[in-house]
Amino acid sequence: MFYKMKKINILFCLIAFIAITTSAQTKLTVAVAANMQYTMDALKAEFNKTDKTKIDVVLGASGKLTQQIMQSAPFDIFISADTAFPKKLADAGFAAELPKVYAQGLLILWSTKAGIYPAADLKLLLNDNIQHIAIANPKIAPYGTAAEFILKKYNLYDKVSSKLVTGESITQTSQFITTKAADIGFTAKAIVISGEIKGKGKWVELNRSDYPPIKQAAVLLKYAQQNHVAEAKNFYDFLYSAKAKSIYKKFGYIVQ
Repeated sequence: MFYKMKKINILFCLIAFIAITTSAQTKLTVAVAANMQYTMDALKAEFNKTDKTKIDVVLGASGKLTQQIMQSAPFDIFISADTAFPKKLADAGFAAELPKVYAQGLLILWSTKAGIYPAADLKLLLNDNIQHIAIANPKIAPYGTAAEFILKKYNLYDKVSSKLVTGESITQTSQFITTKAADIGFTAKAIVISGEIKGKGKWVELNRSDYPPIKQAAVLLKYAQQNHVAEAKNFYDFLYSAKAKSIYKKFGYIVQ
């Protein structure tokens, strides 16, 4: 009797060990550009309807996430806010496949302060009642690069540079706006139409012809190839599926 119980206990332990090991193998870590924060929640929920692989998300500015990957951060997939940073990783040998564009982002001007009405011609940025303008760091955040470009195109950059408040990512930049630490600021359309933020303040979509297209690409990384390539490839392929494209559209992105 004792021998049988011991045998059963060993069997249960073996089953538990296999379950734990399998669970560990099916957890992905995905580096995600901050503008995709709310979109990723929707993508994960849709993906997990048919695939229970756990997906841990690390949010940040695309440039900073790129630096982390090049310093051997254990990320399976990188979902960037541009094409340049994924290409940099591919050129440096960190990619399992060439990057692909999944959507195009849109830049908006947003304020949550009473009496401020954003306009696409940006002239209001010169007004005395606007002392702080939030912008993501152009060196590491593609939406910041786009904002800097449009300011220079309208010959406003030098005139308002002293007003600029720089966020390390589009998330921090948006926080400056929501907390009114900045009077107005540039952010992603996907941020202001999300459920959590939707309806706060006033915003205007900026003319797409006034800044280079914000084409956003993702890349499957070699870390995934070396650890759990099947699970990572499933989620990576999902990012380009019809279901994922409908989610991108819902969050204000342009898809083809």
